[in-house]
Amino acid sequence: QVQLVESGGGLVQAGGSLRLSCAASGSIFSINTMGWYRQAPGKQRELVAAITSGGRINYVDSVKGRFTISRNNAKNTVYLQMNSLKPEDTAVYYCVTSRFFTPTDETLYDYWGQGTQVTVSS
Repeated sequence: QVQLVESGGGLVQAGGSLRLSCAASGSIFSINTMGWYRQAPGKQRELVAAITSGGRINYVDSVKGRFTISRNNAKNTVYLQMNSLKPEDTAVYYCVTSRFFTPTDETLYDYWGQGTQVTVSS
């Protein structure tokens, strides 16, 4: 089992920044990819960004150039720096881990955090 503890969500004005953090504990040897999903009201969940233990990164097109994912393998922690936030970034953000190599199928993510709310006001 892997436990994920997220922090850093909140309310911010458009154009502002937030940094999400997610610390993993437990059976961390099983983790290859760490990442972030988000789900906005009435919309499907989408993979925002993912990073492998080797540092390979994927982003959804809508956040490229604005969000940066990073990972501290020694601390088993993944971060999502979100800059130039837009109202359409408003969603619940979930930290996820997978034993696979940057999967895009959400069913291949083994563990999910409880979610943290990000609200961007216009």
